[in-house]
Amino acid sequence: MEIEKYTDMAVMYASEYGLKVIAAIAIFVIGKWIVKKLTAVVKSMLLKANVDKTLVEFSESIVYSILLLMVVLASLNALGINTTSFMAIFGAAALAIGLALQGSFANIGAAVLIIIFRPFKVGDFVDAGGATGTVEDINLFSTIISPVDNRTIIVPNSNIIGGNITNYSRKPLRRVDHVFGIGYDDDLKLAKETLMELLVSDDRILKDPAPFVAVSELGDSSVNFTTRAWVDGADYWAVHFELIEKVKLTFDEKGISIPYPQMDIHTDK
Repeated sequence: MEIEKYTDMAVMYASEYGLKVIAAIAIFVIGKWIVKKLTAVVKSMLLKANVDKTLVEFSESIVYSILLLMVVLASLNALGINTTSFMAIFGAAALAIGLALQGSFANIGAAVLIIIFRPFKVGDFVDAGGATGTVEDINLFSTIISPVDNRTIIVPNSNIIGGNITNYSRKPLRRVDHVFGIGYDDDLKLAKETLMELLVSDDRILKDPAPFVAVSELGDSSVNFTTRAWVDGADYWAVHFELIEKVKLTFDEKGISIPYPQMDIHTDK
């Protein structure tokens, strides 16, 4: 009798909840398959629209998570579970997690802004978030910048968005600016002609806009010239450093001095 009692109860519960369990499992399995297909379609559309890869991956994960949550709720409803209380618990948990990870969410939001407004992209030479170098990667939490000495600097995205961003690679041309000083006793015209000759003779320096040389200051111990030359962005650093060396060597050849700050001290005998 006892065995028949439990058998009858098992049959009753199986008949009452069996179809619900099967329906819930079917909804979850089919729903998850549909979610994967829809997510793949969204990803394909974004890639065809030439959306940045980082934003595509971020959007893909968000869409997948939201749709899968809907499928889970539908499965629970099929089981007869009241999802209202579940949503309340989920909302409270989400709030607690959000408060604990608000810094991380700020970085994610900053990553979205970087990707949408594109102040820079991978491969650009930038000054951002206190770091200067070439952008190697942009992920959801940080931007990886490599300075010229080949270090790796990981900068939180929120630090980048919260400060000034200087993108040296945004435009194809860059201007090389220098200030060179000569002594007051040196030939000013010869020095100016020499500087202009050095600029014009370098094939990497563009003719348009034309290079510029002018006396910019009568300093305490020197007459200072400002030189400006436009070059392709890729040639900037090579021209920048080589021009300094050329000016020093050429001034030495022509007897033009480059003074250094000095102080005259007079003592009473």
